Amino acid sequence: MSGSLWLKPGATRDTLPTIPRQRTAPASVPAPDPLDELAGRIAALAEAAVHPDEIAAILESDGMTDSHIRLTYGRADSFALAEDLYARVERRHPAPESPPTGPWHTGLAGCLLRGLVFALPGLAYVLGAPLLAAGPGRYGLPPGTVPLFAGAVTGWVWNQALSHRAYTWLGLGDRGAAARALLTGAPTGALAGAAVAVAAAGPGETPAALFGAGQAVYLGAATVLLVLGRERALLRALLPLAGAVPAFRYDLPEALRAGLLLASLAATVAFAALVLRPALPREGIRARGRARGGPPFAASLPYGLFGLGSGLLVLYAGADAVIALTLSMGPAEWLLHRFRGASLTRLRLLTTAYEFRRAVTGMLARCLGAYLGVLAALTGAAAALWPGAAAAAPGRIGSLLLVGAVLWLGLLLQAFGAVSSAAAVCLLAAGAQTLVPAAGPVAAGAAAAVLCVLTHVLLARPTTHRF
Repeated sequence: MSGSLWLKPGATRDTLPTIPRQRTAPASVPAPDPLDELAGRIAALAEAAVHPDEIAAILESDGMTDSHIRLTYGRADSFALAEDLYARVERRHPAPESPPTGPWHTGLAGCLLRGLVFALPGLAYVLGAPLLAAGPGRYGLPPGTVPLFAGAVTGWVWNQALSHRAYTWLGLGDRGAAARALLTGAPTGALAGAAVAVAAAGPGETPAALFGAGQAVYLGAATVLLVLGRERALLRALLPLAGAVPAFRYDLPEALRAGLLLASLAATVAFAALVLRPALPREGIRARGRARGGPPFAASLPYGLFGLGSGLLVLYAGADAVIALTLSMGPAEWLLHRFRGASLTRLRLLTTAYEFRRAVTGMLARCLGAYLGVLAALTGAAAALWPGAAAAAPGRIGSLLLVGAVLWLGLLLQAFGAVSSAAAVCLLAAGAQTLVPAAGPVAAGAAAAVLCVLTHVLLARPTTHRF
């Protein structure tokens, strides 16, 4: 009975039992590697990375947590996974666009124009100097200096913060909201600056208080024109100040001096009003309510503090130094654009973090050196042309170059979003110079050294340039 179990149907007992054939296991198909799938998915981004940290930032922005990475890819965290992807994906950097375009590529002529409109208001002080000479000076300063400085510093602080807020709106693509911010902020800042100038005036300083009030109004109107890109209109408004050129040698009538000052101020305010006219609310408060959800006001505070610190450092430098520094702002701005554009190009072309760090260090040194060279030349010219200016001694030029380095490096940090650090360093240097005036060069030198270190640490990282 038991043997019959091995017989096929129809077979006899003489037939040998059939031996079961060995079954062949199906060919095994290897499971797909999830790391290969991920590398293919982010290949376009990973190929352009010059450091694994850039890939780690991409993974984290994609919502990958460390627990998900451990379960899915068997790596400890996003940094370990990024290192594997960086080693697995070949570097392929796209060629830079030609010609370069964008907000960080601008012509030298436009930057020089801005530098010119920054410096031309200095001629107003040449015209107004005889009008401010009445009355005694305070704190060992010339007559009228205290209300002028108080009003100017107030305007710098307010308008720096206002400019940041308006530029933020422009960056969000809402030019109307930027204009409305300027429409409310510029008059408020002008009133604040005028009030501070009047409050700081002492006996016999009424003309200086009036000049300071006009200065506050000008700063507000000029901020509107500069933020909205109307430099040429501002240049036309400042043309009456060219009447100060004969005042370097001849004594002009007081009526002519006052008339030129008022003509330039009126033209600046008129141009600013024309630019802001389309932003006037046609539906009252409801029109202004459309600009809700904008940048927080606190985000603009560090920019105002940077304006305070840098403004005080410039004021301590002297009249001819102020002219040189303001004239140098045009080349300074162009060099900032050049550094940013060159760093983006290197980011696309170089393949390792070391190469990028080395290239950025060289570009930073060249741009800073070029700016200081321009500033030294302008300082010598201003010392030769400005009436009563101190001689351009090597020590004095050295001190001014330290202040220039602080300003340029601070502006560079501000351009990359590290404005809080720049503001803190400038405020500490200005505070030290206020408490101990003789320590000015030491304070400026220490501030320049700290900003050099901060700038190099920040900008040598490739991830800093991807924003």
